[in-house]
Amino acid sequence: MMSANYISTLMLSSSLRSSITNNQAALAKASKEATTGRFADVGLELGATTGGDVTLRADLSFADQLVDTNGLVSGRLDITQSRITQLGSTATDFLKDLIAARSTDGGGRIILPPASSNLQDLIGALNVSYNGSYLFSGINTQNTPITAYTAGSASKNQVDADFSAFFGFTQSSPSVSGITAAQMQTFLNTSFDAEFASPAWNTNWSTATDQVMQSRISTTEIADTSVSANQTGFRKLAEAYTMMADLGNTNLDQTTFQVVVDKAIGLVGNAITDLATLGGNIGTVQQRITSATDKLKTQQDILNNQIVGIERVDPTEASVRVNTLQTQIQTALALTSQLQKISLINYL
Repeated sequence: MMSANYISTLMLSSSLRSSITNNQAALAKASKEATTGRFADVGLELGATTGGDVTLRADLSFADQLVDTNGLVSGRLDITQSRITQLGSTATDFLKDLIAARSTDGGGRIILPPASSNLQDLIGALNVSYNGSYLFSGINTQNTPITAYTAGSASKNQVDADFSAFFGFTQSSPSVSGITAAQMQTFLNTSFDAEFASPAWNTNWSTATDQVMQSRISTTEIADTSVSANQTGFRKLAEAYTMMADLGNTNLDQTTFQVVVDKAIGLVGNAITDLATLGGNIGTVQQRITSATDKLKTQQDILNNQIVGIERVDPTEASVRVNTLQTQIQTALALTSQLQKISLINYL
């Protein structure tokens, strides 16, 4: 027995429209894969093995972050090393000036300008910032570490107060010429030394913390990546420059002046050694960062190759799918257009 199936133009049109919609979605996916060379929907394609791919991408992202962080840290350390080198060079030159001024008439007047200049340079170097963070502030990177040594500043006020309390007059008084070598030695070794030790240093000079910045430079390494202005080398330089700039040396008796110079020579000599050690420590960290970054970049290449291998799509095959789907969509559109022209009226 024979039967007849009735197919309406509406049914055919709906079927074609559905085909066009599906093929357009497939075309978008194929076009993306042909362009990027990887699955448009990685999770859908990999299924149960997606977790491994996600882990690899997380490891790659972590390596990327460490490389970027190391770049910033290296920039900070480069500037830090430069400032320490500069301070060491200035201190070495000043040491020569001190030795020359020790036995020179009017040595106090000769040494005053470089001492004042070096003190300001020291403060400026320790207050340097990079990307909005102060390099020598320890972990208080938003705070200027060293206060200015000017009239009215806490550091200047305290030095003046200590001098007046010990001697009974100010640095500008004519009575300065009567200070004996023994008196000056005692003052320098007690009240004045105390100004550059804790807690006075942290109260009147520095807002930096002894604790320094630490950074993760690899998946397994953490390093100290900053220097505190509270380092003893910096304190010794501040003390030496201050005593040669602001203790009334131009009016001191020659023997008393030599006591001040000898103290400064010892401080500057020790400071130069301290800065050399500090610079060496920073250099070691810089080498560690360079080595860690090289290893991370190798790791990046390995991880990237693994991810590409998992997610890779054959671009040739994807291009063929694009062309095929475009042809199918064009054909379906043409058929839809033809169906829309069919009407019973044409046959009545």
